Amino acid sequence: MTKKEQMDMNRRQFLKRLGFGAGSAMALMAMEPLNVLAKEKDKTTVENRMTYRVQHGSGEQISLLGFGMMRLPNNQDEVNRLVAYAIEHGVNYFDTAPMYMGGQSEVLTGNALARHPREKFYVATKMSNQNRRTWSFEESKAMYEQSMERLKVDHIDYYLLHAIGGGMESLKGRFLDNGILDFLLKEREAGRIKHLGFSYHGDVRDFDWLLDHQDEYHWDFVQIQMNFLDWRHASMRGGRRADADAEYLYGKCEKLGVQNVVMEPLRGGAFGRMAQELTDQLKAVHPDDSTARWAFRWVGSHNNILTTLSGMNRMDHLEDNIKTFSPLDPCTEQENILLAEIADQMSGIPTIPCTACEYCMPCPYGVDIPGNFAAYNEAVNTHLLPLPHKEAADYAKRQQAFIDEYKKALPDDKKWASRCQDCEVCLSKCPQQIRIPNQMARIVETLRKR
Repeated sequence: MTKKEQMDMNRRQFLKRLGFGAGSAMALMAMEPLNVLAKEKDKTTVENRMTYRVQHGSGEQISLLGFGMMRLPNNQDEVNRLVAYAIEHGVNYFDTAPMYMGGQSEVLTGNALARHPREKFYVATKMSNQNRRTWSFEESKAMYEQSMERLKVDHIDYYLLHAIGGGMESLKGRFLDNGILDFLLKEREAGRIKHLGFSYHGDVRDFDWLLDHQDEYHWDFVQIQMNFLDWRHASMRGGRRADADAEYLYGKCEKLGVQNVVMEPLRGGAFGRMAQELTDQLKAVHPDDSTARWAFRWVGSHNNILTTLSGMNRMDHLEDNIKTFSPLDPCTEQENILLAEIADQMSGIPTIPCTACEYCMPCPYGVDIPGNFAAYNEAVNTHLLPLPHKEAADYAKRQQAFIDEYKKALPDDKKWASRCQDCEVCLSKCPQQIRIPNQMARIVETLRKR
């Protein structure tokens, strides 16, 4: 063991003795301020106030606003203009993929970035071998090499296994059995890939499997869909085994010290189509702010986010988004509460799909998991939940009614959700794949008087 490895181990052991878990220790060891501003003004560009995050492994400063290149204008001059403006104003993360625009996105992106010094940008692209005909090692390797050529670079800064989540058969066929993941790990070791990660869509078992093998693969980052609605309302409906809530995805990565890149911060434009009464609640706080600005601020307020991707194919969108992040104004606690309430109203607060099978029991800390879920679901079914906005005249009355019913259902406070220690022992036992600690935190938050 090297001297540096010994020092790192000693630091981790010290933090553990203080009560920090592995993820918290790594976060503290590599902690960066929320807004890391460039130390010097670059004389070749206008002064920018872009917010940056520090990549834990390399110390690279990455703009919190990332440029998503999926739907670019199919005009090289226009793309050049957008990219130049972005770089001039501090954006330095550019995300593309071989499948975007039938391959044209990588070509357009490569041509535009080649006009700028290499140190001015970090480029991300992906192994988009979703089609079975590209599962062979030869086809996948050719896709990787083609990306390098199209992007006109000798190394790729951030490389992703694209869209994992199609089930273990797909995961094995695309990356494991064909040897392509072993090849990419060697490419990272050789420096032709600087950071290796994956993007997640779909079956959460794939996500869990890859992160559960973190000691073997050492993922540098994970790209997830995250916004204030998907935080707690992305997952199961009626027990369907599908996507996990973003709160679970983010939390697992944070514990492991793996930073996140965020996609769909605006949920595919859904926040621009919010009901007027919900938009009015936001306007009452910040009359001049768009729902997009609220959504970006919410995502950027999470410290484990490395960058937030936005597809910007128009100059006015690019300009507006840069203003939001230059610098970022983090959401206050009250603003986070408001957005959580709006998300609950948008989703209608579904019941927790617990069947009371009790496979999760006993809890090491005494929490009555099925009992808590039953009390919560009863409150949803009797329309005590969702609670109205905290300023509503009947808010306190309805919250107290929920608290009273909860205490009746669970008279022993040793069984309450507040006893949950987020140990995750229950997670692997639940046949419905409920993110139990996250749901317990939700119950605790609903019970808390403000």
